[in-house]
Amino acid sequence: MITRPDTHSKLLGYLLWIFGFLGSHRFYYGKPITGTIWFFTFGFFLIGWIIDFFLIPSMDEQADHRFREGEINYSVGWLLLTFTGVFGLHRMYMGKWITGVIYLLTGGLFLIGLLYDFWTLNDQISERNRDVKFN
Repeated sequence: MITRPDTHSKLLGYLLWIFGFLGSHRFYYGKPITGTIWFFTFGFFLIGWIIDFFLIPSMDEQADHRFREGEINYSVGWLLLTFTGVFGLHRMYMGKWITGVIYLLTGGLFLIGLLYDFWTLNDQISERNRDVKFN
């Protein structure tokens, strides 16, 4: 029996869903476009937010298939980004020390870098996990 990697956590997905009217859980599961829509429309006028409660298991499964597991944990990266992103701790966690220090000194590179990371953190972690695996 082939087991699939468990890169993302349903528990964290539901915890982020509590703030999901801002799109947090959608960004976490690798859906930046709808995450941005949820952010600007308060969870697509709260209707999408309520529906997402039932969609989280399938979003979790899709993320588990889409992103590469490895040394860097997605949940830790996302917790660091969500709660300490302006300090660059998520970048330091991934081994990106220079940009982590730049974020620390510039408030997440004046918040634009933070927005970029919300859009791309899953891909950044997946790429780092691939690179670490082959080195």
